[in-house]
Amino acid sequence: MSQISLTFPDGNAREFPAGTTPAEVAEAISTSLGKKAISASVDGTHWDLQWPIESDARIEIHTMQDEAQALELIRHDFAHVMARAVQAIWPDTKVTIGPVTEKGWFYDFDRSEPFTPEDLGEIESKMKEIIEARDPVKTEVWDRDRAIAHYEETGEPYKIELIDRIPDDAPIRMYWHGDWQDLCRGPHLQHTGQLPADAFKLMGVSGAYWFGDTKRPMLQRIQGVAFKDRKALKAHLTFLEEAAKRDHRRLGREMDLFHMQEEAPGQVFWHPNGWTVYTQLQDYMRRKQRIGGYREINTPQVVDRKLWEASGHWDKYQHHMFVVEVDESRDGETDDASAKNKEQTRINALKPMNCPCHVQVFNQGLKSYRDLPLRLAEFGSCARFEPSGALHGIMRVRGFTQDDAHIFCTEDQIQDECARFIDFLASVYRDLGFPDFEIRFATRPEKRVGTEESWDYVEGALENAINAVGRDYVLEPGDGAFYGPKLDFYLTDAIGRVWQCGTFQVDPNLPERLDATYIDASGDKKRPFMLHRACLGSFERFIGILIEEHSGRFPFWLAPRQVVVASIVSEADDYVREVVAALEAAGVRAEADTRNEKINYKVREHSVGKVPVILAVGHREVEERTVTVRRLGEKQTSVSPLYEIVTSLHSEATPPDLR
Repeated sequence: MSQISLTFPDGNAREFPAGTTPAEVAEAISTSLGKKAISASVDGTHWDLQWPIESDARIEIHTMQDEAQALELIRHDFAHVMARAVQAIWPDTKVTIGPVTEKGWFYDFDRSEPFTPEDLGEIESKMKEIIEARDPVKTEVWDRDRAIAHYEETGEPYKIELIDRIPDDAPIRMYWHGDWQDLCRGPHLQHTGQLPADAFKLMGVSGAYWFGDTKRPMLQRIQGVAFKDRKALKAHLTFLEEAAKRDHRRLGREMDLFHMQEEAPGQVFWHPNGWTVYTQLQDYMRRKQRIGGYREINTPQVVDRKLWEASGHWDKYQHHMFVVEVDESRDGETDDASAKNKEQTRINALKPMNCPCHVQVFNQGLKSYRDLPLRLAEFGSCARFEPSGALHGIMRVRGFTQDDAHIFCTEDQIQDECARFIDFLASVYRDLGFPDFEIRFATRPEKRVGTEESWDYVEGALENAINAVGRDYVLEPGDGAFYGPKLDFYLTDAIGRVWQCGTFQVDPNLPERLDATYIDASGDKKRPFMLHRACLGSFERFIGILIEEHSGRFPFWLAPRQVVVASIVSEADDYVREVVAALEAAGVRAEADTRNEKINYKVREHSVGKVPVILAVGHREVEERTVTVRRLGEKQTSVSPLYEIVTSLHSEATPPDLR
């Protein structure tokens, strides 16, 4: 029998007979490891303990202590155990696919009757029975004809389709969990008892088409989550509960911020409260950018396809663009939209980004090296087609406004501009309640334009800029754009979710395509570098993040309704209006509530609406020229003289950049 050499992580190598399995390797190392082993990595590929190794390789044995591999196996096995449980309860159900997801798995089923919440409880109970049975898991490789014949006999048409999708040179692996069988690439655990019976939960049922084909019948997708132990499961469920409380869509309704409707999918109808937040944030960014040396511009939303062709977006990005055709020969007197003169039809597109338009502004008039760096900023309204299934409240939309800017500069100005932007972004995030953020540095991809010398210089400039401002970064090799490296900036919210908002990208490509030039000190024409940058990303998404970060309790300066002055008795109504007038004169957004309702009712209603401060006024307050102050989330109230609370709230209402 031929021998193979297996090299271990410590660098040592041992000889084994060809066809040795990782289970046998683990047992050969020690009886203890043989019992603890769950899988292996063979030349970097996750490997089932039962799969034979036929040639020299590097090998690492995994146990439950190896988090990534353990969770992959646990979640994959749970998918199979769930499918087995479903077919045990409803034998006529057809199974399709059941992949691992970020926190668990899903499995799609073809069943005539819909699953109910009660069914999920029954499935969970059956899954625990299967786990307690500790049934062995085994695997075999079958030829294609045998596998197809097996599924024809068992009446599993979806598995036959899956086999047809498997490449001819790939193995067809058949797995058994006890007496239940599934087609799967593996790997898997060695018996069902290795699954943590108290660390999983079925989360719900949704509809799904087979491979997304809407012409096929709707399948039923059961989703589950699983972890290594009950503590981790409980933490995840608590996280989901907290995320649900913070859901910006629910809070948007409760606080009357915005709504969305099917006549304008993926686009936001801002209500007065929401628009107040939006404009306050935009005014803040406008002031910050003005001080930061940016010159604000505004460019068209509808642009002829010729510009998108020149920029390269028409070929690479058209599937995300909203195209508009206009018959330029029409005199406006006909209502027949179909009567187009094809020869006179002009094809335009709503801009999905602002970059090409900013180059057009740069190109107007002759630019000198003395004009650089030139920083052009725009609150640019953009439209991008996103699939309906990808839309999510105001976080993922089709119509949005970016806090966009482009810096035109020379190559030797890149480092200073990058360092300047990182400091600028840090001050914005700090003001908005995110003092900490992560920088991810994406470097040259395999397919790219430009010389190696240019890439070396630009990547070095970005790295030096990060170091100059004293920041750490995470390197992401090969993830840069084809035209240049980039920095992405990530925020972590109050419950640990990570959001990519800011970006800084170096681009020599677009100035080249759109013929942007400046005159250097020698009188020669040169191409500027174009630096794409954004802090918030889009106002819509960032406001969604702020809503969820603060559970709707915005910082006072951003709160849409800052103060409600509520009367306790009708005799106080005039004083209520006086207090509101004093607050408004001090720049505080205040409103009166003089309805004939009890004060507890008013307080409860405005608290649900997340009003930060409620000032209650009754007989005593009128006589003493005071107000009773109740702050959102605090049980205790206090009494304050009118002039003191006006002064205090004026200070709190001042945006952070103006304090």
